[in-house]
Amino acid sequence: MAEPLKYMYNPEFFDYLCKVLEKTIPNFDDIRFIHAVFDTDWPELELKQRTRKVTLALHHVLPKDFNKAAQCLVHIAKAYLKTKYDKPIYPLIFLPDYVEVYGLDNFDRSMDALEQITQLISAEFAIRPFIVKYPKKAMLKMEQWSKHNNHHVRRLSSEGCRPRLPWAMGLPAFKQNPSPILPILENLKKDKSEYVRRSVANNLNDIAKDHPEIVLKIAKQWKDVSPETNWILKHGSRTLLKQGRAEALDFHGFNPNLKTQVAALKINSKKIKIDQVGEFSFNVSNQEKKKAQLRIEYAITFLTSTGKFSRKIFKVSEKEFLPEEEKIFIRKQRFTDFTTRKHFPGKHKLEVIVNGRCKTSLDFHLVR
Repeated sequence: MAEPLKYMYNPEFFDYLCKVLEKTIPNFDDIRFIHAVFDTDWPELELKQRTRKVTLALHHVLPKDFNKAAQCLVHIAKAYLKTKYDKPIYPLIFLPDYVEVYGLDNFDRSMDALEQITQLISAEFAIRPFIVKYPKKAMLKMEQWSKHNNHHVRRLSSEGCRPRLPWAMGLPAFKQNPSPILPILENLKKDKSEYVRRSVANNLNDIAKDHPEIVLKIAKQWKDVSPETNWILKHGSRTLLKQGRAEALDFHGFNPNLKTQVAALKINSKKIKIDQVGEFSFNVSNQEKKKAQLRIEYAITFLTSTGKFSRKIFKVSEKEFLPEEEKIFIRKQRFTDFTTRKHFPGKHKLEVIVNGRCKTSLDFHLVR
């Protein structure tokens, strides 16, 4: 099992950091800084808490004037970039976090700092409180960044305003009305960087969860602008495709009205122990007398702790089927408990979905 990310804040990381801070902060007091980080509660802190602890410790040794502190932060970021630091970069998330915590009342200097810092470590979390406090000014700045020559800054212009960015402060105004985001995505739809294009797709997918009609309209406008733009549209429509929305399926070539058949759905056991693997198989056939693009998925309806049910869809394949062609699929599903999903004994359902339509299903039970 991979080591938890919080352990990236290790002695080697802090040794190197202190060397950088000595060169970038006037009269840097390394003892005071390290003591402020590693006080009595450090071992109990999780990743985000450790990041914030480093931010607060840094405040002890940076100039109290934010303009001067921000200048130091930029120098720190540039020092890491200049030395081509080859260790995990994520622990440096405290740099944009410092701007979020101490720069919220200094918009212009904070924007300048984040523009530089994000070229080392993404500022997608730190920018969001500024969007909430200064919605018009912040989005104007983000639109300017969408034309920046650095791809990290361009990505921030999209990633930072995603309505549903995981683990980040919510942007409820953009869930209600995402129109301020759209000029940014328009500027980035043909971006040469895959890193940026993936963010655009994820932003579209966020929007689709609240406003599917907007994403479907954009899809029609952007279709065949470039192969890269078509990829953005496909990846940005993944929620709509999983939901089985006919217009989205049709747009991407998966006609939901094709004649298809799913047969011989079998599962290795109708009683599967929690923490074990269920294996199932099924046949999919194209009943048309012409080639067909088929999107094949399966869904499991899980029993929850409250006795209600939660349905989750898993993609199997997207394939072209010849006329009347049949293919066999075998899949495994692990019913292991994770922090993000717990399993409960009782009746569950397995469904096979072709082009957004459930074709067959069976019930099985999870047991202790």
